[in-house]
Amino acid sequence: MTTLEPTINSKRIYKGRVVGLRVDTVQLAEGRVSQRELVEHSPSVAIVPLDRERNVLLVRQYRKAVEQTLLEVTAGGLEEGEAPEDGARRELDEETGYIAGHWEHLASFFLSPGYCDEEMHVFLATELAAGQPHPESDENIEVVSVPIYSIPAMIQRGEIRDAKSIAALLLVLRCQETTQRGSL
Repeated sequence: MTTLEPTINSKRIYKGRVVGLRVDTVQLAEGRVSQRELVEHSPSVAIVPLDRERNVLLVRQYRKAVEQTLLEVTAGGLEEGEAPEDGARRELDEETGYIAGHWEHLASFFLSPGYCDEEMHVFLATELAAGQPHPESDENIEVVSVPIYSIPAMIQRGEIRDAKSIAALLLVLRCQETTQRGSL
């Protein structure tokens, strides 16, 4: 059942380089008034680069919000007016130095719609050619090659804990499984 919550008032609290914060006063279906604290974030992309040897190229980087170094898929925000596939190509090149000859859009989903409007577009990148990474000045990224068959166990052991990465990697595994069954 879909319940609309008309906005009565919206107040921007903060606008930064990556996120904006606002508080919306809404009217609930039964007539009561409530507030919603919302994070505004540009659309983003996640990329699973898969090489010919069936290794996934992941990135290891420190994440201040959780005070941990995480193993993740390549990802990043889209620039104003940038198409998702163009952003995916840019992010893959920036973070890993790789360029892909084949791109497949796997899914688009909201990361945390309870409080954030960020929509992520997931791509599988294949036919990879190595190059030189050129991350943004505040990024410290290590590229890690992982056999795709080891991904489920790594997720279960907690070696991959980032939700976007888990979702993207499981999508790729599912697609690979479906493709293999179709070719039998």
